[in-house]
Amino acid sequence: MGRRACPYLSEKRPRYPDMANIMVRKNATGDYVFYLPKRDIEDNITSIEFDSPEQWGGEIKLANGGIYYIDPMPIPARFPISVRARRVDGVE
Repeated sequence: MGRRACPYLSEKRPRYPDMANIMVRKNATGDYVFYLPKRDIEDNITSIEFDSPEQWGGEIKLANGGIYYIDPMPIPARFPISVRARRVDGVE
């Protein structure tokens, strides 16, 4: 008897191999700090594409040269916040 293909394996699902859970917090001076627990990377965020009450996130750039992308959302009421991010470029 022949083997049948598993229907779950044939589905087309988007895969983001470089998506990670990260934490964003504010330091004592009010600047954003990025933390990637899986790699134990903590660094200051130098820029955020969207940083207004209506929309927060987008492309974030780190002081070490890394670039990540967070899906834009309304600005969180409090920090720290855990979100999913994709590495776009640069240092892990």
